[in-house]
Amino acid sequence: MTEYKDLLLELGCEELPAREQPVLQEAGAVLMGQLLDGAGIRFGTIHPYVAPRRIAFWVENVALHTISREEIRRGPTMERAFSGGQPTAAAMGFARSCGVDIDALEPMETEKGPLLVWRRSLAPASTTQFLPGIASRLIGGLPLRKRMRWADREESFSRPLRWLLLRFGTDILPWQEYGLLAEGHSFGHRVHHPGPVTFAHPRDYVESLRKAHVVASWQERRTAIAESIGKMAEELDSRPVLPDILLDEITGLNEWPVALAGGFDSSYLTIPEEVLVTVMVQHQRYIPLKSRAGGELMPRYAFVANISSRDPLTVIQGNNRVLRARLADAAFFWDQDRRSSLESRLAGLDGILFQEGLGTIADKVRRLVFLAPQLASSFGCDRNLLERSAQLCKADLLSGMVGEFPELQGIMGGHYARNDREEEGVVTAIAQHYRPATREDPIPDSPAAQALAVADRIDTLFGFFALGKFPSGDRDPYALRRAALGILRTALEGGLHLSITALVQSAGQAYAGVFAPQQEEAAKSRLTDFFTERLRVLFREEGFSADQVHAVLTADADDPLDARSRLENLAQFLSRHEAASSLAAVIRRISNILRKEELDGRNPVRESDLTDPAEIRLWNEWQAIRPAVRKFLGEGKHGAALDLLAGLESTVDQFFAEVLVLSDDMRLRNNRLALLHDLQSVFASIADFSALQGR
Repeated sequence: MTEYKDLLLELGCEELPAREQPVLQEAGAVLMGQLLDGAGIRFGTIHPYVAPRRIAFWVENVALHTISREEIRRGPTMERAFSGGQPTAAAMGFARSCGVDIDALEPMETEKGPLLVWRRSLAPASTTQFLPGIASRLIGGLPLRKRMRWADREESFSRPLRWLLLRFGTDILPWQEYGLLAEGHSFGHRVHHPGPVTFAHPRDYVESLRKAHVVASWQERRTAIAESIGKMAEELDSRPVLPDILLDEITGLNEWPVALAGGFDSSYLTIPEEVLVTVMVQHQRYIPLKSRAGGELMPRYAFVANISSRDPLTVIQGNNRVLRARLADAAFFWDQDRRSSLESRLAGLDGILFQEGLGTIADKVRRLVFLAPQLASSFGCDRNLLERSAQLCKADLLSGMVGEFPELQGIMGGHYARNDREEEGVVTAIAQHYRPATREDPIPDSPAAQALAVADRIDTLFGFFALGKFPSGDRDPYALRRAALGILRTALEGGLHLSITALVQSAGQAYAGVFAPQQEEAAKSRLTDFFTERLRVLFREEGFSADQVHAVLTADADDPLDARSRLENLAQFLSRHEAASSLAAVIRRISNILRKEELDGRNPVRESDLTDPAEIRLWNEWQAIRPAVRKFLGEGKHGAALDLLAGLESTVDQFFAEVLVLSDDMRLRNNRLALLHDLQSVFASIADFSALQGR
């Protein structure tokens, strides 16, 4: 008798958002495994599938019966459960919820202390009875960004559900959700095979759908699209502009992808390339083609159709017409916008609201004109150039091109500034001051563009924080995390020493008179902490350990580039020095002593009060390397400083072994504490060694 069957679950729906599909596929597979595990059901490989009109999971070798197991339900803490040896209302309520007497409950030690629990043994049961419930919990647990309701249903999903499929081997299981009853068949391509798709066994699902013009596997579709576009581009002696984000989206739009190539009139190539690419990629999901030889944009493009047409030329001509209309609009705006200078548009910025409570775009520009030149010395650029760039950087918001294609703000400002014969530094600063717009986007190239980009972001951050509109949980409607990350990336990738405190202070000055003093101070404090947390997340994503990141940022998080240097050198020091662990333990011990004694560190070490040979030796060795250590620290060579300090490890060990630091003689006691403080202050300028775990 067969001990296992394959399970197949499919949700059929209207077209799912393309960018959510990979997330649903991955998260759904994990959730399916967790639900089966939680029910005590053994299973083999989970194969997730996602396409525009379906999410499916084929699970191999699902056991026919659950395993024997013990279920433990946790209740209140023992402290809450009993008072004076008698059960409390909390304990009695927990017993009632379990359907047992209080005597059936027992204590259990946990990581949170002793809890009152109920244990029960579960005998093997038929898997079939659990699978409909698991299917329902899977639907409810999928990470949908937005949910919608349809018809008169109370339930919600990403898109309206149209059919359900739940098969266990050849059996169709009784499962009902969203007013739908699960059936044993799927449905094919909306055009090529709109009817039911039947198959004998769950393992036949993928191939049966393929015959119905549906490629169920997201990864298979993605690979096929990339290969077909690459081959087509090669035949046209070109290379495709196909970033991963566009490839992912095209994959999510097509169940039966067919690659085709179209073209447009070469006269449109006089429009800036960024406009053409934006029209094709952002608005049409087309793939621009560039010359393989020179890299210039060609009047050709590729696209993917979700249909295998008997007349591909008609499909291509239809897409050409759509693109031609969009390009004609872009050409019109390009010609019209250049008839007015950026400067002539400035007055109109008073009519565009930036944010309620923060004024208009014109108010923001005035703040940038004040703020950006203050960053000139930090970024090594000309104050006058920055002031002019800040004055003009938002003027393109009133252009027809940006009104039609908001993604081009800044970029078009650069083109229009060049048309107005502004100097090239101003052109670049305006064009790049929105970068980086995404994690993949590079930082601005020029120092002036970097300074303007930082000024723009810190102005936004300070204003929203002063209004109390800061990110909460996973909600960040104003993209403030991205703004802070842009500033940090600009400093780190640009090799710039930037004081976050000074930056926040300058932003506050630009808002002078807008907020009450208490609002300003709260914004400064909270915003500075926000940058520290963003830096913590960034360093953790780069692979540094949590305790090392915490140790470095606790010491000082004001200069991101300096913090990165200290973190890198600390990580290298701890990994390559045999004495690193014991030295870290010694510094932690010193920190603990000084913390308890609350020494203010103002008393200098008096050599005449050094009496014990061990403390004299420590003092002499420390004095011998101190100038070099201070020099290295001043030059930012934290690794070299740590290497020198590592040489003190045995001497410090001897000091603690032979010297009574907390002597009853207050003169000796204070002098020894002063010595330790002098030594500890050097380590503390690099990191808080007391925060390092297991070292």
